[in-house]
Amino acid sequence: MNDRILFLFFLILVLASCSKINKAKDLLTHSSAQEIYKRDLHINDDIFKIWEYEKQKALVYDSVAIDLPYQESGRFFPKSFSVYSYLIELHRGDLLSVEVKLDSTSSLAFIDIFTLETSGFKNIIGSELGKQKLQLEIAEDKLYKVIIQPEIDAGSYFNININRSPAYLFPVAGGKNRDAQSFWGAQRDGGKRAHEGVDIFAKRGTPVIASTAGSITYLGEKGLGGKQVWLRDLKRSQSLYYAHLDSIASINKNQVKAGDTLGFVGNTGNARTTPPHLHFGIYRSNRGAINPYHFIKQNDVKPLNNENFYPNHLNGLVTRNANLRNSNSVKNSEIIQKLAQGDTIQILGRSSEWYHIKATSSKNTSFLHSSLATPLN
Repeated sequence: MNDRILFLFFLILVLASCSKINKAKDLLTHSSAQEIYKRDLHINDDIFKIWEYEKQKALVYDSVAIDLPYQESGRFFPKSFSVYSYLIELHRGDLLSVEVKLDSTSSLAFIDIFTLETSGFKNIIGSELGKQKLQLEIAEDKLYKVIIQPEIDAGSYFNININRSPAYLFPVAGGKNRDAQSFWGAQRDGGKRAHEGVDIFAKRGTPVIASTAGSITYLGEKGLGGKQVWLRDLKRSQSLYYAHLDSIASINKNQVKAGDTLGFVGNTGNARTTPPHLHFGIYRSNRGAINPYHFIKQNDVKPLNNENFYPNHLNGLVTRNANLRNSNSVKNSEIIQKLAQGDTIQILGRSSEWYHIKATSSKNTSFLHSSLATPLN
């Protein structure tokens, strides 16, 4: 009995040691979650190649576009090799959040985010193994592609939620997007210069707040900006500029917290002939001004509250002649294919009134209005 106990203890030590070695190797080689999944779960090489190939097909051919917020629900079917691919236009200052909620703790889903480059799509970040949530602060105005892929034997109902939020707090207390009425690039002085910021109109004396934590590098009155405050964001190596203030608050120059009052809306400097407003700008070290709007743009659209879609079968049937679209909207989409009554489709999920589908005659996915098809029982 003692020998058996010693053997089991030794085996546990060996397995723990192997696990630590693998983790150290993964850190050194930057192994992806998919590679770790294949190794740790001993996935068959041929099956894994099929699974990976389906993801590459979706990356190259799939071009469905979505607006945010986006929500989709449905069911992952084992060995269906379904891939969920979404094209999204994003801007510097957006915080992109992608989450896959599963009803089974034993199922896995993988999230990858790509940027569209001249040479094709480039993977910039992927979720960790076992983590069904990923967040990314957008650094460049580009097209991005989000790919979600369930594991090979996943059998779970799911909810996909994709959203954006601003990296910063809105700089005027109680302000809304509609209060911004003069934007980046607008002509000034008869075209001699361009507007390097955004003007947010509010009543005189409305508090102006720190959009992020940082240190104050200047406060005072000078030049075109009149009474102004400069806040240094060390995390992003950029400075926030608050101008035309009516007055400056009593500030701890060393450090302020997000939400602290910096001053009050006014029209000092060259804004004396305009209604009270805050000029808000962002300047990057050695790169000059950048468009600040998406750093503070609030979400105008309320989060979706879709009813969950729980299909019993992957396939569906087209009930009337139907148009397949590249987006889940009639107004903002293009018809990419037509299907006839009686055609079969794969229903990947449902987003509001739209099925996210794959036609048997197509390499890519599309959207089909739910009134034009029915899931098979």
